[in-house]
Amino acid sequence: MAAGFAAAFVDYACAQGASREALLAHSGLTEDDLSDQDNRIPAMAYQALIGSAMQQTGDTALLLRHTLESRLEMISIVGQIVHTSASLGHSIAQLNRYLRLMADVNLTEGSDRFELLHTDAGLWIVDHHETPDDQYLAVEASFARFISEFRRSFPDATFEIGMEVTYPPPPHVDQYPDLFRVPVQFNSSRNALQIDPVWDSPATQFEPGNAYAFGIFTRHADEMLAKLRTDVSVRAQIEAQILPKMHEGAISMDKVAQDLAMSRQTLYRRLKDEGITFAEIHDDLRQRMALEYLEGQKVTVNEAAYLLGFSEASSFVRAFKRWTGLSPTAYLNQAA
Repeated sequence: MAAGFAAAFVDYACAQGASREALLAHSGLTEDDLSDQDNRIPAMAYQALIGSAMQQTGDTALLLRHTLESRLEMISIVGQIVHTSASLGHSIAQLNRYLRLMADVNLTEGSDRFELLHTDAGLWIVDHHETPDDQYLAVEASFARFISEFRRSFPDATFEIGMEVTYPPPPHVDQYPDLFRVPVQFNSSRNALQIDPVWDSPATQFEPGNAYAFGIFTRHADEMLAKLRTDVSVRAQIEAQILPKMHEGAISMDKVAQDLAMSRQTLYRRLKDEGITFAEIHDDLRQRMALEYLEGQKVTVNEAAYLLGFSEASSFVRAFKRWTGLSPTAYLNQAA
């Protein structure tokens, strides 16, 4: 995900009494990671950051209040695009288009994250992000972001009317009336924000005259998206997850998919698109690290076997012969 969200949250949490050093240490992030809002950081690091800040401040509504009080255009280029869009429908289309510039999320195949939905019961913004109930913060923050941007841009107009969420009441449910200011239905079948129908009326357009700025921002965002698609392959993401845990041995594809905030089916599909399997990535990474360890004479054969997650040195020797045609000892002698 984009580092701008983490950097803004760290600043906010510190203003509420959290320790910056403790936040960074707990999340594994550095000041360099947060120096550019367009840097990419692991979603797990951001979640660890939030957890640490909530623990330090004792405030489980910290992320919600930060979202309501911050400005998206100060955090991400996507905020600039949204604020120069022509209408609500247009801005939601841009959110879906540039979603990856903010964060990678797990979605049902073929669907956008946000849908503007007309029903007999009213007009809704539906969030299709697949999130377990105990990870409700992403949904909570997404609706808070819509509400905060409209409250700030149109302070005299009604935007939000009600909310439906799939998760049960959170620990800070007593703060919902003051923060969201609308009725909230918990344990619902969907995550949806009901809004005033006037916002999808053809007569309701945002401030005119922003077409030029919109074009500048979207061209920059398109360049960022193209670079992101080139730089961040799913293989690279998986290797980044596997490498620090390699010594543990068997590494579950399900666990890696969870750490990447996607379903197993989504991860399988993206691997298929890249023409590789999870097992091949794991095996190839083991081979590359084995050669690096032995060629650099950094460790013994037994130590290399442990670092690569083999339960026995003999298993490592068999794998090494499969990779190179030689035993580790013969390979080292040949290299020498």
